[in-house]
Amino acid sequence: MAEIARRKGRGGGGAARRAARTAIEVETAKYIERKIPDLEMITEEALEIIEANAETVLEEIGVNFVDNPGALALWREAGADIDGERVRIPKGLARQLCATAPSQFTQAARNPEKNVVIGGRNLVFAPVYGPPFVHDRTGGRRYATMEDFRKFVKLGQMSKYLHHSGGTVCEPTDVPVNKRHFDMLYAHMTLSDKPYMGSVTEPDRALDSIEMSKILFGADFVDQNTVMTSLININSPLTFDPIMVGALEHYARAGQASIISPFIVGGAMAPASVLGTLTQVLAEVLAGVAYSQLVRPGAPVIFGAFVTSIDMNSGAPTFGTPEAAQITSGAGQLARRLGLPYRSAGSFNGSKLPDAQAAYETANSLNSGLLSGVNFMLHACGWLEGGLVASFEKFVMDADQLGILHRMAAGVSHDENAQAMDALREVGPGGHFLGCAHTQANYQTAFWRSDVLDYKPYETWAEEGARDTQALASERVQKLLDGYQQPPLDPAIDEALRAYVAKRKEGMPDAFI
Repeated sequence: MAEIARRKGRGGGGAARRAARTAIEVETAKYIERKIPDLEMITEEALEIIEANAETVLEEIGVNFVDNPGALALWREAGADIDGERVRIPKGLARQLCATAPSQFTQAARNPEKNVVIGGRNLVFAPVYGPPFVHDRTGGRRYATMEDFRKFVKLGQMSKYLHHSGGTVCEPTDVPVNKRHFDMLYAHMTLSDKPYMGSVTEPDRALDSIEMSKILFGADFVDQNTVMTSLININSPLTFDPIMVGALEHYARAGQASIISPFIVGGAMAPASVLGTLTQVLAEVLAGVAYSQLVRPGAPVIFGAFVTSIDMNSGAPTFGTPEAAQITSGAGQLARRLGLPYRSAGSFNGSKLPDAQAAYETANSLNSGLLSGVNFMLHACGWLEGGLVASFEKFVMDADQLGILHRMAAGVSHDENAQAMDALREVGPGGHFLGCAHTQANYQTAFWRSDVLDYKPYETWAEEGARDTQALASERVQKLLDGYQQPPLDPAIDEALRAYVAKRKEGMPDAFI
């Protein structure tokens, strides 16, 4: 009987180990704290030229604040020259105003263990933002739905190396345009406990985001803490439209963070040169950040740079190019000189499928962002087809690869264990390290391991169906969704959110444009 018991014990232990290997573990790695230097591609002389030229652009050419008399009044009071909707900013004024913006800030999550600090030596990953289409291996390319959106939020919650739930992970076209922000925010607030982004597509939707956040966190908490980081795109070149600026104004007044981000396609919306593009980027960001500080000194903001080049034959945007890497690096240098957190890079690619082109271009962009000192990386996973498509398979492929950036950013340890002198003494000449004590103690954590890619021998791979990476990623998507665990939320808060959404929706007719 004792022998049977021992056998059962061993069998149970084996089953437990197998279960541990196949179980889905809901874990979020802490945001990255870099221990490696930044790669700075632009010389000191060139940076000074860019800064001087950007000041000249603001003073001589100026920027347009369209259909926003309130903004023009604030600029006039600050000392800018106003000519119609054109704002010309005297040299030094924008930089002086930017000085009140914080160099870093904490964005609170409803799970405090998942708070993120944006700025300094830190790097926060957030998923793809804005695509109207989705793609998966079985259904192909199609318009996104609200159910697709919820799936992406669940995948984000389950992805270890993704620190942020993001915003418009895809654009759910089956919900009225004027009402979908309610459903998207509710999904982020209830299906995830990571930080999230607010709506910017109308100023009133920014207000809804603030009010819903007050229900989730408590009004006093939101008044005193940053709980949203939202994307304010500049209408490049040199134009601030009333919708984005209106959202910026609401977030700034509420002490919520905004990414002030030019949307640059080099050669089309900016000059066809690295220095010329950086000059325009800096001028636009200076004007946007300065305006946020006119609205509320000390409002948290991020220096944004979404930059790609253009294929001069087709007119299509290109990604993962050396010029984009140079601009990403240069913009990071300029952001640090201003003392501002920096947003750029992502899983950028122009491919129609999660294939080799997507992988090459994405790897170039992700690594460029890591080395350029990016603090907030929007579009870190899921981007396909130049941002038109959010891909489920690409999402998990990218989210898996973000683990490499975590490992790279940690640098190389040189403590006693890392020196491995005991292993070198134990093995000596002509031996191997597989069974030595150091290897046994470190093998589980010594090397980064993918949860998606295949490293099996050819024969095993063939016997299992000769699956390519897209097929493996498709299985990973399903595994994560099957293992999804919804984070608990106070039922009273959930009911209050539902009631707010229902009341607001009831008061407006459906609009699909």
